[in-house]
Amino acid sequence: MRRLIRLVAIAALAAAAIIPGQASAQAPAAAAPATATCSLGNGITHVVNIVFDNVHLTRDNPNVPSDLEQMPNLLNFIENNGTMVSHNFTPLISHTANDIVTTLTGLYPDQQGLTVANSYGFFRPNGTDGFTSAFQYWTDKIGDGTFNNVTASGTNTPAPWVPFTRAGCNVGGISTANIEMENNGNIFDVFGPNSPQAQEAIANPGQATADFIGIAIHCAQGSAVCSAANNGKTDVLPEEPGGYNGFNGVFGHKYVAPIISPSGPLTDLDGKVITDSAGRVGFPGFGGISATQSLGYTAAMLEHGVPVTYSYISDAHDNHVGFGAFGPGEAGYVAQLKAYDQSFGKFFTRLAADGITPQNTLFNFSSDENDHFAGKLLPNCDGVTTPCVYNHSLGTGNIGEISTNFKSLMTEAGNTTPFDIHFDDAPSVYIIGNPARDATVTRNFEQAASTLVDPKNYVTGLATPLMQRMADSVEMKNLHMITGDPARTPTFIYFGNPDYFMEFGGVDFQQNPGFAWNHGDFQPEIITSWLGLVGPGVQNLGLDDTTWSSHADTRPTILALTGLHDDYASEGRVLLEDLLPSAVPSSLRLHRGVFTQLAQVYSQLNAPVGEFGLDTLEISTTALASTSAGDATYASLESELANFGAQRDALAAQIFAALDGAEFNGQTIDVQQAQSLIAQGQSLLATVDAAAS
Repeated sequence: MRRLIRLVAIAALAAAAIIPGQASAQAPAAAAPATATCSLGNGITHVVNIVFDNVHLTRDNPNVPSDLEQMPNLLNFIENNGTMVSHNFTPLISHTANDIVTTLTGLYPDQQGLTVANSYGFFRPNGTDGFTSAFQYWTDKIGDGTFNNVTASGTNTPAPWVPFTRAGCNVGGISTANIEMENNGNIFDVFGPNSPQAQEAIANPGQATADFIGIAIHCAQGSAVCSAANNGKTDVLPEEPGGYNGFNGVFGHKYVAPIISPSGPLTDLDGKVITDSAGRVGFPGFGGISATQSLGYTAAMLEHGVPVTYSYISDAHDNHVGFGAFGPGEAGYVAQLKAYDQSFGKFFTRLAADGITPQNTLFNFSSDENDHFAGKLLPNCDGVTTPCVYNHSLGTGNIGEISTNFKSLMTEAGNTTPFDIHFDDAPSVYIIGNPARDATVTRNFEQAASTLVDPKNYVTGLATPLMQRMADSVEMKNLHMITGDPARTPTFIYFGNPDYFMEFGGVDFQQNPGFAWNHGDFQPEIITSWLGLVGPGVQNLGLDDTTWSSHADTRPTILALTGLHDDYASEGRVLLEDLLPSAVPSSLRLHRGVFTQLAQVYSQLNAPVGEFGLDTLEISTTALASTSAGDATYASLESELANFGAQRDALAAQIFAALDGAEFNGQTIDVQQAQSLIAQGQSLLATVDAAAS
């Protein structure tokens, strides 16, 4: 969220602060039904989806309790009432928009278009830095005319709220990637270029953002919540599978707040009127929305006819009252986690008073990724009794990523080929002119890039190679990263050491305390997140350290429990290991063990960071860095990767058909066929692993 945080900081300085008075805490009310027709399975009356930006289950410093250990109200709620899956893996590139949209849809980046996108956006390979933010409303198109959320065939990715609204349930969005208006340009599309809202966006853009961005309700047909009287607008999804006509939505705090807080101004869980950083009443912004604010919106929606909610909460390790980043155990970090924990305590208490409990409500908690701490771990503090004190000095402190001038380093390596990168610790590289992957200019560039070294990493004091993995279009296809927009496909992706942030400008290496938490890369600490499931049909297993899940698995698991289905094929699978047999169809209860084994093999074959993906990425790195005579090694390994990918695609398609048939079409697993597919999958995984070795 770097760019968003910077923009919020700039806006806060530029805007005149208007500080409203504080209101008393909003009293809980009995939750109202959305419509008379909202119907979900397993006795579920509400679905609460909450995703964090980088909140960690595991410890970054072994002496300092993890983020969730410092949030016992949330951690205990999950483990005492449901299951905490400790290994929930991201797609690649592992970034906020990409990861959240994968969780929302069950689709990897090849089917939702955000492969090489973080909050900076996309770079174009045409010689100009064409910028488009990854955060756009679901149906937005970007500069080249393609949908921001785009499938491999070039159509608009199906929207995640559709099965619920078709089932008669209103769906709320709170700051969650791409399901509400994401920027002021959307105001002109939704309300019209000559509307009062558009005029406000021109005359007072800060207030327009507070009024119209970041909050939405998508309604069931005929719901009074999204009526014209409530400023409802047609909810247009022109390419939705199965059609989507006659549905309305309400967009923005200005119009949503009176619906969900009819007795007065909408407040957070601490009783404060929700405002942005400049004091304007309304949406507080994507970069710094706190737990008390996001959960305040969520509770109010659940109480006022919106039984399905998607909510986002910003990370706790960035300084939300100043600028810069905290280290593990630092006083400001600990204080923000304590505030988050108190908010969850108030949230669960309020929901219980509303009758919204684990007995009738499906809760899904997750984090988009698990970023890497760039800094020195302090040994003599725990953050609880002894605060960790960091030196935040620029260039001479003990915390902060290493800003790296990638262009300068390439020139020093003897390669002056014009290129652009998507600034990141795993930058997407676009060689100007878009040469073929096996062109001499491409191969020379990749070989030079593979040799870059920092002579003295400030954390370790050692010479440190920057490159750890590389992938061109052949391997990107294996990792589900080739989208329906060819212009987004980079020449190659440079997965760097996570202490470094590759960009243009400045000195070659500069330790920067302004940013200390990196993601986007492939390393285990970045791609390993967590998933908390609570509610009807979920087993109470406490901590589940054995199930291997992917962000794409959340979607089919939620749909299986609620008795709904998508009108498209996802790329995940139902997490049957964590569900009660009584909560799933008979087709899943029969041969449960065989289904689970088949699903686990499927995950290792198909998930971007499963065994297949990580092994082929290692082979790809050897290929791209190779300097063998005549490029023979490169050609041989690329051919091997393409062959492995074709085998995987064919086998994964067969396995998915069997899994999906049992999950959503009532088809019992054919045990003999499943055992054959399991054996084929294990054989392919072993073959690829041997090749990687």
